Amino acid sequence: MSDAPDYRTSLRQLPPAEGGYFVLSYPEIPGCLGVGDTQAEALEDGRRALLAVLDALKAVDRAAPEAHAASA
Repeated sequence: MSDAPDYRTSLRQLPPAEGGYFVLSYPEIPGCLGVGDTQAEALEDGRRALLAVLDALKAVDRAAPEAHAASA
C-alpha cells in the first residue's frame, strides 16, 4: 500500500455506555472508520482503513476523493 494524502479527520470517544472506544472518521470518505481503545489505536486503524479504501478505488479505476487540509 502506498502513502495516502492527508485527509481531514474527526476523532471522538463514544460514551462509556457504548463501549468508550475512540472512533476516527474521514469526512471526505463516508464509511471509512478507525476504532481503538486509545486515540493512537484509532488513528492507526483509521490509517489502515484509509489505505485499503484508496487501494480498492484504484483497483476499479475510480478516483480518490480530493483531500482537504488535514486536522485532528
